[in-house]
Amino acid sequence: MSDFDAHLLIVDDDERIRTLLQKFLMRNGFLVTSARDAEHARRILAGLDFDMIVLDVMMPGEDGLSLCRSLRETHATPILLLTAKGDTENRIEGLEAGADDYLPKPFEPKELLLRINAILRRVPDVAAEEATPKILTLGPIRYDMERGEMWQGPDLVRLTATEMQLMKLFSAQPGEAISRAKLVEDLGRDRGQAQERAVDVQITRLRRKIESNPKQPRYLQTVRGAGYMLAPD
Repeated sequence: MSDFDAHLLIVDDDERIRTLLQKFLMRNGFLVTSARDAEHARRILAGLDFDMIVLDVMMPGEDGLSLCRSLRETHATPILLLTAKGDTENRIEGLEAGADDYLPKPFEPKELLLRINAILRRVPDVAAEEATPKILTLGPIRYDMERGEMWQGPDLVRLTATEMQLMKLFSAQPGEAISRAKLVEDLGRDRGQAQERAVDVQITRLRRKIESNPKQPRYLQTVRGAGYMLAPD
């Protein structure tokens, strides 16, 4: 991976800073997506993979340190923290949360660019590993996690956009139950029982494409009181 094809996620509650960083980094050859807060970032990350996350610490709601710790449980993506607090104690706190680097505000855009390029150069082996196809086996079904594709033998199983999102969410946490409310949230839908019932319908349709007997699911299981769980072979 060169520095000039990397896809960055910028997470900052300040619209002016988001816009400036996005324009600057795009002028320097990066693909850039932006999120206004942690919740928005989680929705984006549920559907896209990134080469690096540039994350503001001081945000309303869930702050950057909390989001960083949470992401480290499931993501190896490099994280660069931005913060108005630049003393040693805060820097250590950020690194302990799992950040790869830490840049105090205010900063020169060129310094940010140097930090980003330095981090990307340190993780070429990780990038190569992540480019290797990751396949989940569900009986006769194979699911390519990187491509978001499902195959049965030589045949591609056609998935709707929502089914593709659901498979991405489940495959990121195999063997772990995900609640209906969490699925609604990660799909970017408004909360409520109607949306949870809509998720139930989507699960039923997805089971028809995965299970030999959808009424007695083996791979996309219902966990009583907890939600749904993908249980690959």
